[in-house]
Amino acid sequence: MIEEAVVSQRQVVSEFEQGLAPQQFHHADHVRMAFAFVCEFPMPEALARFSAALKRFATSNGKPQLYHETITWAYLLLIGERRERAGKAQTWEDFAEENPDLLIWKGGILERYYEKATIESDMARRTFVLPDRVLGASAAEVAP
Repeated sequence: MIEEAVVSQRQVVSEFEQGLAPQQFHHADHVRMAFAFVCEFPMPEALARFSAALKRFATSNGKPQLYHETITWAYLLLIGERRERAGKAQTWEDFAEENPDLLIWKGGILERYYEKATIESDMARRTFVLPDRVLGASAAEVAP
């Protein structure tokens, strides 16, 4: 089953890089696609390739302003960490079942890591910004 999933992921990645994705591409679809890239490539390459493909996708749909670097990279990094912690190969279905918090968009996991003003900033949209919340508390609350 894992072997079939690998073939499927390669196909999904290839199609997305060619711009073949449904116009209705919701949060869970983004996470699914990011999972495939993280499975296929070392993290630096996954970050570069998925970001480039997602930018092309947004531009081809007339919405280049929707691309958000911090959100994109944060999810890829979280997926990579979760896969490593699992300590085993996983299909998308297994991963999604074990990590439902990554599939929630509004009120989702990034609120644990980022202040609202940070994630909504132009800088966070343009470039990856490190999290500014620590263990659910704002960095200002725990700073010495």
